[in-house]
Amino acid sequence: MATLIATEKAFEETIETDLLAQGYRRGDAANWDKSLALDRSEVFAFIETTQPDEWAKLKSIHGEKRDLNFLARLTKELDNRGTLDVLRHGIVDYGVRFRLAYFRPATTLNPDALRLYRLNRLAVYRQIHFSTAKPHDSVDMVLGVNGLPVATLELKNHLTGQTARDARHQYQWERDRNELLFSFKKRALVHFAVDPDEVWMTTKLNGKETHFLPFNRGYKHGAGNPPNPAGHRTAYLWREILQRDSLMDLLGRFLHLQTDTHYYNGTAVKREALIFPRYHQIDAVRCLEQTVKQERTGQNYLIQHSAGSGKSNTIAWLAHGLSSLHDDTNEPVYDSVIVITDRKVLDKQLQDTIYQFDHKQGVVLRIEEDARQLAEAITSGVKIIITTLQKFPFVVGKIDTLPRRRYALIVDEAHSSQTGEASDKVKEVLTTEYRVGGDPDETEEDVIRHRMESHRSHHGNLSFFAFTATPKPKTLQSFGATGEDGKPRPFHLYSMRQAIEEGFILDVLKNYVTYKRFFALGKQIEEDPRIEKKQAARAIARFVNLHPHNIAQKVEIIVEHFRQSVMQKIGGRAKAMVVTESRLSAVKYKMEVDHYLKEKNYTNIKALVAFSGTVKDEYDLERTEADMNGFGERELPEKFLGDDYRLLLVAEKYQTGFDQPLLHTMYVDKRLAGVRAVQTLSRLNRIYAGKDDTFVLDFVNDPEEIQAAFQPYYESTTIDQATDPNQLYDIKGKLEAFDVTRLEEINAFAHIFFSPGSRQSPTAHAGLHKTLDEAVSRYQAKPDVERQEYKSLLESFLRMYSFLSQVMPFMDSDLEKFYAYGRLLVTKLQGASGVERWQVSDEVSLEYYRLQKMREGGIALSKGDGVLAVASEVGTGKPEPEEDALSEIIKILNAHFGTEFTDSDQLFFEQIERDMSNDDALALQAQNNSLENFKYPFDSIFIDRVVERMEQNQEITDRIMGEEAFGDTVRDFLVARVYERLRNKK
Repeated sequence: MATLIATEKAFEETIETDLLAQGYRRGDAANWDKSLALDRSEVFAFIETTQPDEWAKLKSIHGEKRDLNFLARLTKELDNRGTLDVLRHGIVDYGVRFRLAYFRPATTLNPDALRLYRLNRLAVYRQIHFSTAKPHDSVDMVLGVNGLPVATLELKNHLTGQTARDARHQYQWERDRNELLFSFKKRALVHFAVDPDEVWMTTKLNGKETHFLPFNRGYKHGAGNPPNPAGHRTAYLWREILQRDSLMDLLGRFLHLQTDTHYYNGTAVKREALIFPRYHQIDAVRCLEQTVKQERTGQNYLIQHSAGSGKSNTIAWLAHGLSSLHDDTNEPVYDSVIVITDRKVLDKQLQDTIYQFDHKQGVVLRIEEDARQLAEAITSGVKIIITTLQKFPFVVGKIDTLPRRRYALIVDEAHSSQTGEASDKVKEVLTTEYRVGGDPDETEEDVIRHRMESHRSHHGNLSFFAFTATPKPKTLQSFGATGEDGKPRPFHLYSMRQAIEEGFILDVLKNYVTYKRFFALGKQIEEDPRIEKKQAARAIARFVNLHPHNIAQKVEIIVEHFRQSVMQKIGGRAKAMVVTESRLSAVKYKMEVDHYLKEKNYTNIKALVAFSGTVKDEYDLERTEADMNGFGERELPEKFLGDDYRLLLVAEKYQTGFDQPLLHTMYVDKRLAGVRAVQTLSRLNRIYAGKDDTFVLDFVNDPEEIQAAFQPYYESTTIDQATDPNQLYDIKGKLEAFDVTRLEEINAFAHIFFSPGSRQSPTAHAGLHKTLDEAVSRYQAKPDVERQEYKSLLESFLRMYSFLSQVMPFMDSDLEKFYAYGRLLVTKLQGASGVERWQVSDEVSLEYYRLQKMREGGIALSKGDGVLAVASEVGTGKPEPEEDALSEIIKILNAHFGTEFTDSDQLFFEQIERDMSNDDALALQAQNNSLENFKYPFDSIFIDRVVERMEQNQEITDRIMGEEAFGDTVRDFLVARVYERLRNKK
């Protein structure tokens, strides 16, 4: 009996029993049609019961072939439009319209609508054999609505040695996406991997690249689920989410087919994604709706959801829900919902999402003009209105003058305009409290809070819903809910820590290094006798010996670090952002990076710059982002998405609200603190296939300040400040003492793993496992205590090596081989322990890892014996002499005027400077005048000296004499140098 209780079958029965008690029917697996992937008997029963007249009419058209013809029409529509659209909007067969589902009406005023809603037939099927090609294959559970599959579940039980990870692996490797039941959007819409403790879900099976999302409630602001006194931790899935009314609600107004067009190197690629809400999104929307029905208007709600957690979708669902929300007396709670955002993508998303729900145009309107347009929209009954932060005062001001109606105001402040002059303008418009020279860390969150507080007494008819990842203390005090401890709390929380632990975003502090620490680690590695390769020493020496006092030295550090440690990550697609202090700094960085890349002939790296407005440099030359990049500002995100551009140099712009998952590394040359630090560094946290870490190199900030900035939103911090490279050897020595791994097996593994042809070899996969299996056997033979200690040490080694390899390119082949071997070994050891056997991204990540290591040139295989040798071309060679500052003029002229002057042209300017520095009359003027007054005698002599040397360089002379801007640039550059030399002349 005990054995039966511990089986997966018992788990199935538990879920089935609960669903049947909630109004589900027990589906008959014998009635399941494999070829159509539906239950035709349930389809016919639903149609006959709810639409008898239409069903009879179709009989008069088709006669005895009605059932078959209807099924043919239905399956054709399912294949073309998908299950979700068919359930929502039905089908038409020979002019006869049929509904395939009825959704709960917003009010109880129409009894017939409620009756039809209750006639939906939800069924739970167990062990459905879905394949005609493999008749013995079955999926544990299928949930159907009126005969159409909407969800599948693979169940695993810890007591049988398997977990939800095994279920995910089963979906990836054993469920063919070409089987009709699993075909994207055509039949089942969502697939759940479930065990008694965790739930994961996906809407698209795509082999090894299938991407599962966590569907857990969270526990103590982290991952997982809280203990359930009544049974399984995951019981919320079938008792709450899949409960009859809940599932119909999800199908009716949450699931969303998102269509995007992306451009890759100029080619348009259309992508579809079926969005199923995560648990925190469903919970937030439903809790807000339920609370609003009880509290009515006049309250404020703060929703703190981590960056990258899908706030735009949550806002769309909430806006739609509030726009149709009615109280218990069937009165609408709100007359209009006003969404304030600077994201145009949210406008389109709301339009598309709500049209899928209602098939109605005009439900959403974007305010492009002024208060008059806003007033007209509200008066004409537009349910959802979108406006920008710049028009925020029109909203709160106009509400006072309009009829006493009820409004929901949703503010998406986290993506507000924060770019230079635009930010100042927003603040100036939105609040009288803002003053130039005020709080430098003031954000639009503060602006909105001030405005709401100043009008709060006037707005009992307004509910305020604020979405943010980083609320300030004052915001919590003003708009937070009082917790059990008496302190203000957000109404709903999805913490950064939970998002990181669930693998939904990456921890951007895990590999955070200040330049001081970067320098110290480089010095340690350089002096370590165990890393004695000359190539490694030369590569590291450039970093160690460069103190970043100016942009040129920082650029060399950035570019070389990116080349050696970053660019081959994420399958060779990794990108980096350079955060600069000001718009002028961004301009200088762009010029210096372009010069350095050209000088080194690094043709596989290009840089873009992002800043607002027009910038004048010290030579009074005007520059814009579009001029420096060679295309318009709006094109930048698309251009950066492609493979041509790898570095993005920013000043304020794109530090917030920029979602590019290929961003892996950030180089920070700007003071960051508080919310700005969190928002800026969080640009790196988006996940992507093959992206398993991030890296930050900070030239300016202290780790303690960054830690303090993150702590309120993070729950825990992992900034590493004291890593000693020698610990790698210490840990490796301890691991070897366990006698789990053998050198000959590691070498055999490396010979396969790093071989360029291994990915195409059918025996490579088996060969890798063969080299690992002996180690797994030795591990399993150890006592439990030793197994735990070994696994913990191995994980420590992998984390430390991953971190240090980003700080400095290691050239110890033994460490590199052991790291590659250990990454696969730890996965097999997890399986041997009966937990966490499969990691979703393992196959893709390891493929990318192998690719990046093979392409970096850091490791090469010798022929025959499998011994790794270090490649000959490493680093930047021996240090070069410091550059004469006069060469700066060559860079300036080339960058701004499109010239192609070389270092040899520098001689012309050097001779002009020398001639004028030896002029006694000018020397006297320099000693007795300010620089401003010195310019007058300088100008009278400058042209003479240029003409005298005309034959030496005709092109430069012609442009100085014939182009005013060109000549002024040269003159302004040289006058300061000559003046300084003459003033210092003995």
